[in-house]
Amino acid sequence: MMAIEIRLKKSLIGASKRQISVANSLGLKKIGDITNQPENDATKGKIKKISHLLEIVEK
Repeated sequence: MMAIEIRLKKSLIGASKRQISVANSLGLKKIGDITNQPENDATKGKIKKISHLLEIVEK
């Protein structure tokens, strides 16, 4: 299975509670945090919700 590298590039200040909880569920809390997630439908849905805050790199 492919992995996706996700980096938080914008602050969560001013984001809604739902967006903050999605970022936390991905393991992102501070600007510059990087996490590797499996490429599946659940992860893609989370990325879609907060795509304006993220930078995506497919491995």
